[in-house]
Amino acid sequence: MNPRTLVRLEGALVGIGATALYVLQGRSLLLFLALILVPDLSMAGYLHSTRVGAASYNAVHTYLGPGVLAAAGVLAAVDLAFGVALVWTAHIGADRLFGFGLKYADREFGDTHVQQL
Repeated sequence: MNPRTLVRLEGALVGIGATALYVLQGRSLLLFLALILVPDLSMAGYLHSTRVGAASYNAVHTYLGPGVLAAAGVLAAVDLAFGVALVWTAHIGADRLFGFGLKYADREFGDTHVQQL
């Protein structure tokens, strides 16, 4: 199997897994729907420049942010933080499934790390 397909399958697994965990914990579906596209607000950086857009998009489209938020939520016993981290993780997983990857500062928006695989 080629790497691009593997990245997409990983995205599917992560996105479905995070969503399933969110639902199985009995969390608010309304909150899920309200938050699922929030990470895409980071695309507003492209209004300034490709470099700023890529940096802002990449900052919120890696698993680092939701991983840190989930850990902080668990350690500080802030359940909402863990729930938000699950939604954020589901968003990133769905992006990878559909071929949206991390951006390059010197390339078009659609030219991502997934296309380079």
